[in-house]
Amino acid sequence: MADRETIEIGTGSRSMLATTLRLQPLAVVGMFILAAFIVMAILAPYLAPYDPGIPDLRARLAPPVWLEGGVAGHLLGTDHLGRDMLSRLIYGSRIALLVGFFGVLCALAIGVTVGLVSGYVGGKLDAFMMGVVNSLLAIPNTLLYLTVLAVFGQSLFLLIAIIGCINWTTFARVVRAEVLTIKTREFIDAARTIGQRPAVTLIRHVLPNVMGPIIVIATMNVAMLIILEASLSFLGFGVQPPTVTWGRMLSDGRAYIATAWWLAAFPGMMITLLTLSLIFIGDWLRDRFDPRSEP
Repeated sequence: MADRETIEIGTGSRSMLATTLRLQPLAVVGMFILAAFIVMAILAPYLAPYDPGIPDLRARLAPPVWLEGGVAGHLLGTDHLGRDMLSRLIYGSRIALLVGFFGVLCALAIGVTVGLVSGYVGGKLDAFMMGVVNSLLAIPNTLLYLTVLAVFGQSLFLLIAIIGCINWTTFARVVRAEVLTIKTREFIDAARTIGQRPAVTLIRHVLPNVMGPIIVIATMNVAMLIILEASLSFLGFGVQPPTVTWGRMLSDGRAYIATAWWLAAFPGMMITLLTLSLIFIGDWLRDRFDPRSEP
């Protein structure tokens, strides 16, 4: 019996994977690309052929190896200080993923909590919390980021904290809307009838029913925050040197766009690939969790 169940489970897993490959090939591509970036970030010290911060002025502005003048030891060429582009791209993936994922985790912790409490309690507390949310939404996020970073300085920890404290409003609004619908259902009334505490009801019954939209929004927000981090670093307000970021690499390369196009092209390609992979996964998750989508 156990062997039969194991075979059925294995067959079901293969069938699900086959269905995913057939119906959402872009999602599978996105998962492979994202997995490759995660592995690259974790194993950066072992994959990077050079130290990304050590300059070599004798090899400055060397083109990629397949172009005329390319140096065999620098596969993707070097920057204006002779630093290896491949090594800097590999290390830059760490900051992009750290800011994207941990920024979303901070925003999730704040936004989901506010949305659950606001939607479930209602009344004056709901009006106050939604007033705060609407006030924050009225201010351009980029302006808030630049103002806070200019006042308090630029560091990786501060950047993640600021992103979490500013970017939670979308999660709060979506979760609140879902909770307003869920709290009128019979199983919530039953939980109240037996005297279950509101906190327990929120965690056991309400939160699991709003996880679908949360996962979808979180995936899309990771892509958005990666672009945001690159934009802030490009403007000089993100993580500061000697830490390697793709946005800073873009900023350094813009002065050489006519003579050394690879300085800006390669970090731009990395940002695009990572962002697209998350968008593909987010689109797939949205289809999976959308109740209006066809099975």
